[in-house]
Amino acid sequence: MTDEKKTSPAAVFLAWLVVAIPAAWGVYNTALNAAKLFR
Repeated sequence: MTDEKKTSPAAVFLAWLVVAIPAAWGVYNTALNAAKLFR
């Protein structure tokens, strides 16, 4: 049997925020720039 350490849910949430916020910002800016092509 192995002793596995559990990652705290707060740490997982924080890690997702670190990834999701810049990704959402990039998607938002890409959508704005793509919209300019169709005007």
